Amino acid sequence: MALSETENGCSGGEGGETDAIVNTCVLGGFSESAETRALISSLPEIYGDMGTSESATERFLVIMNRYQEQPHLLDPHLEWILNLILDFVRSEESPPSLVHLGFKFLYIICKVRGYKTFMQLFPHEVADVQPVLDLLSRQDPTDSETWETRYMLLLWLSMTCLIPFDLYRLDGHLEAEGGKPREPIMDRILAIAKSYLVLSGSPRDAASVLVSKFMTRPDVKQKRLGDFLDWSLTTVSQTNDRSISDIKVLDGVLQSLVNKHTQRLPLRPAALSPTVLQCLEKKHLSESSEAMLRKLGVKLIQRLGLTFLKPRLAAWRYQRGSRSLAANLSMSQSAAASAAVTPEVDTQEQEEDYDIPEEVETVIEHLLVGLKDKETIVRWSAAKGIGRVTGRLPKELADEVVGSVLLSFLVFQETDNAWHGGCLALAELGRRGLLLPSRLTDVVPLIIKSLTYEEKRGACSVGSNVRDAACYVCWSFARAYEPKELEPFVTQIASALLITAVFDRNVNCRRAASAAFQENVGRQGTFPHGIEILTAADYYAVGNLNNCYLNISVYIAGFPEYTKSMIDHLVAMKINHWDSVIRELATKALHNLTPQAPDYMATTVLPQLLTMAVGMDLHSRHGAILACGEVTHALYKVGLKTNSIRDKSGECVSAGWQWVIDDTIQTLHLASSAAKDVSALSAMCNEYYQAQTGQADSQMQDVLVSQYIEGLKSAQMLTRCGSALVLGCLPRFMIHSKLKQVCLKFVCIFSQKEGNFTEARRDAVRSIAQVCTKAGVCAHGSPDSVVCSENVAEVYGVLLSSMSDYTTDSRGDVGAWVREAAMTSLMDLTMLVSSSAPEILSPDLMMCCLAQQAAEKIDRYRAHAGNIFLRLLHSAEPAVPHIPHQEELLTILPTTTSLNWNAPSQAFRYIAQLLGLPEYQYHTLLGLTVSVGGITESTVHFSSQSLFDYLKGIQENTVALEQFGDTLLRILRDNLRNDRVCVPFLKMLNQMLTNGCFEIFTTQENHQFCVDLLGLCKEFKRSKDISKLSACVAVFCGLIQFQGEVRKKVLSQLLLLLCHSFPVIRKTTASQMYEMLLTYDDVVDPEVLDDAMTLLSDTNCDLNTVRTHRNQLCDWLGVTRPKVVAKVIF
Repeated sequence: MALSETENGCSGGEGGETDAIVNTCVLGGFSESAETRALISSLPEIYGDMGTSESATERFLVIMNRYQEQPHLLDPHLEWILNLILDFVRSEESPPSLVHLGFKFLYIICKVRGYKTFMQLFPHEVADVQPVLDLLSRQDPTDSETWETRYMLLLWLSMTCLIPFDLYRLDGHLEAEGGKPREPIMDRILAIAKSYLVLSGSPRDAASVLVSKFMTRPDVKQKRLGDFLDWSLTTVSQTNDRSISDIKVLDGVLQSLVNKHTQRLPLRPAALSPTVLQCLEKKHLSESSEAMLRKLGVKLIQRLGLTFLKPRLAAWRYQRGSRSLAANLSMSQSAAASAAVTPEVDTQEQEEDYDIPEEVETVIEHLLVGLKDKETIVRWSAAKGIGRVTGRLPKELADEVVGSVLLSFLVFQETDNAWHGGCLALAELGRRGLLLPSRLTDVVPLIIKSLTYEEKRGACSVGSNVRDAACYVCWSFARAYEPKELEPFVTQIASALLITAVFDRNVNCRRAASAAFQENVGRQGTFPHGIEILTAADYYAVGNLNNCYLNISVYIAGFPEYTKSMIDHLVAMKINHWDSVIRELATKALHNLTPQAPDYMATTVLPQLLTMAVGMDLHSRHGAILACGEVTHALYKVGLKTNSIRDKSGECVSAGWQWVIDDTIQTLHLASSAAKDVSALSAMCNEYYQAQTGQADSQMQDVLVSQYIEGLKSAQMLTRCGSALVLGCLPRFMIHSKLKQVCLKFVCIFSQKEGNFTEARRDAVRSIAQVCTKAGVCAHGSPDSVVCSENVAEVYGVLLSSMSDYTTDSRGDVGAWVREAAMTSLMDLTMLVSSSAPEILSPDLMMCCLAQQAAEKIDRYRAHAGNIFLRLLHSAEPAVPHIPHQEELLTILPTTTSLNWNAPSQAFRYIAQLLGLPEYQYHTLLGLTVSVGGITESTVHFSSQSLFDYLKGIQENTVALEQFGDTLLRILRDNLRNDRVCVPFLKMLNQMLTNGCFEIFTTQENHQFCVDLLGLCKEFKRSKDISKLSACVAVFCGLIQFQGEVRKKVLSQLLLLLCHSFPVIRKTTASQMYEMLLTYDDVVDPEVLDDAMTLLSDTNCDLNTVRTHRNQLCDWLGVTRPKVVAKVIF
């Protein structure tokens, strides 16, 4: 066990699954003796200062906690520490706060060393009884700050009450000074114990210890035992286990009855035991929701069961004669066997014939139910109770108990809790010699099954506790039985333990199995190759999961006794495991184990894997396919060594594998290793589908290419994805003379753009670049074989159109997957063509589209586009031709630029400068539109700031500003029906108008920019989208700053929206117009300004009233009143 870093010069290392190095630190003694003495001696000086006393307490706690794992080192010092603290605790001059602080220090020591050892050091003379009792009587049981004092005083009182004198001798005269009778000490102690038993907290535990010791006194048993039991049973029967307060009371009472010292009470069947048992049965503690109550109920029932039976050791139990490890290792089996004492016929004569009370059957029934409890502490207590009670039963009845325990494994409906409890019970029975060798034929198969028990529960599994308990059973068997008894089962047990030690997912189970195997090797001496295996699979080595699967398993499989069992376990239980890590490790382990049994793998294992590869369970299919690949690869390497790699069955093998691959591509995206599965086809083509080197088998080429092209038209999304990925991984010779056919089909996919096949389009875009890269580039080559001048434009057209894929669904902007793949493919293809035949490249919109993506709102895709933009711009070998404004771009983005495109604060400063380049202005502004009009605060802030900085720089340049305005109108005109662009556009336009970006246009009446913009915005008033209408209202209010006839048209549009059918639009319009009149004081005559604003603030009535107000506003603003157009019904 690895210890933490200590101050003695030992430093702990990092442990766990990834590291098998364990540094242990063992303390040599209590090195802080002087510091501890100084701390305790300083208590009388520091108790009044809360900060100093807390600091001293924390330091003392740190010192003591270092000895949690080696508390025995404190033993030589406990006496002087206790006496030092008790000196000022006993002093009458010590204030209560000092006494409480001293008992807090005592509690810290008691917690580390254990109360059973520490309490024995308390002084327990006659003179100590009265002072301790008086001090305890003065304590407040409800004070949460001083519970340590009450806890230690109760333990001290439990020692002082063991004085060998009748307590009545200490009473003296029972008359107090006032003439009132004084309560006897016996009654006072019992009253204090009862009062603390019904309270919560640690003092209740100490009170149960006090009761257990106090009630064993002869004088107390004679005078107060009956009364105490009556009080206990009455309390138990009257409490409600669903009330929190009653649960505390019930817990304390049961603890007092359960405590080990209480076993000495004379509870005989004819007396009180049946009454207690009957009370517990009526209480139904096994059905309680509190685990601690169920545990205490089981413990009390098993102790009651022992009172019904005579205290004796069963004469029929199995006893191993020699437990010496040296005797086993010396191989002197005959000597060991002769020392064994086995049941004989005359043992029946030694057994007394006496009747077993009926209550014992009830006790055993309760214990068997406890074995199935959902909490481990209850099952463990029940298992120990089964062992104790069975040890006092006659042989025939004990065998029935063993049979009942075995039934917990055989019932189909039993859960992992029953299996775990059954294993614990078998271990207890075996350890006590109560599981006779004749039962091993029934027990061992169940334990073997328990060692690999695992039950799927949702996304995980349960059963690690069962496997751990099964290891404990094997460990106990090693100590309980002679080697000759276990000899028929050695191979089964050894194989099962090694499988658990190497392949179990849980590190605790692996280590438990390793420890059990080690115990059997030492005790039994019959496990095959035990010593050699232990050197490789010891407690620390099995801590690393990868090391177990990939290295230790290979070493163990080198011994023929274990080879096939390990392989069978991997195939049956690990390649179909729910954890993908285990599945992949299992397949790698099969690869490593193949050389140990190649014939078995080829003739037995591989057919099983192929059957599993086409099953219904997804985990099994994934693991089986990976395993098929790993085993085949391993057989291939074995065949290279034996020169037997190809035979007449090659065609059958290739056909079988081709079928598996074709079936698998339909579910590639459901597996975690899609890339490996797709690459398998490439390896298959290279191995089996070449007529000669570099030339495809024409028949198979036509079949495969046509098959996967048809798959691109499938109605199943996964089939489309798989077909696209497979076409991209085909070797060059398989797509030779098929390039035109493949590219044409990709073009068809992107011409349709179905919204449900976004993943298929993404994979197709990736495959286009892969296909073109493998085909190569030749300027004057055949378009059916290479990328040339005839087909390069078509390929680029597909990739550029993919960069405008903005498909959305419930997952969000899924089209971004396609855009990202298109950008990567464009870069790869451009670098390829530029290096081989740059003359076939024509000026296109590639850099402009990349600039648009680099200006958009999603950080990840903006960064991807920006990095590709910089790489193409700065590429020297090869140099990319036809980059518009390359010189200006190098000035804006020099090669020394260190730019984090993910950060909006950095990216938009550079990208906004592209607005000054005519070729990039449209696409850059289109990308900025969705960023400026977005909802992410940081993106909106920095993008709008960069945009306004650019506009501020061209305010004096009328030509540049008009060109920008024309570009703005063009974007709006192209995206009138595109909500992805038009809503952010209106928000961006509102910010521009608010910031006065077009102030130079307001000096001219009826400027064409305003006229055109108004005409385009009118298209939105028929929309039913509230966000679009609200943004449009804000734009209209911003357009009011333009002079001339256009202003009246804007006012007319606003007044129409003031009577919109949507109340929220009416309210928004009124609010915006109110702010507009405050901002622009030349819109309305100042004499009616207050009246107009009053009408706008009251426009929350019904539509008829609003129309009246609207008409009044029309008169004041000088706008013609709108007329209601009657609907004509034909």
